[in-house]
Amino acid sequence: MPAAALKPKPFPTQSTAKHPVLLDLPYTPVEKRPLPPGRPREWYVTHNRRLKAMRLAIALLDSGVYVPNQARNETIRDTAETIGVHPPSDTTCHMVRALMRYSR
Repeated sequence: MPAAALKPKPFPTQSTAKHPVLLDLPYTPVEKRPLPPGRPREWYVTHNRRLKAMRLAIALLDSGVYVPNQARNETIRDTAETIGVHPPSDTTCHMVRALMRYSR
């Protein structure tokens, strides 16, 4: 039997399904849990910075900014104001562009 016959079919996506795939709307964020105690302060700072960068990268992608070159610091800070997040530092802006670059 050929190996291709043994390969399971992937789940249909919105673009390949015969019928529209229902999305879970309205979106509700996952319940927040406390961070683990006992880590160095730098770990918490980095962890929260990564979360903020992810939120900003998702918001930029949703707004139509797909290329890191389009995401200048001003654009990222405007998006942060739009979604209700404190203005990011230059380091966080750099991290947002890095996330956009590696998601391709």
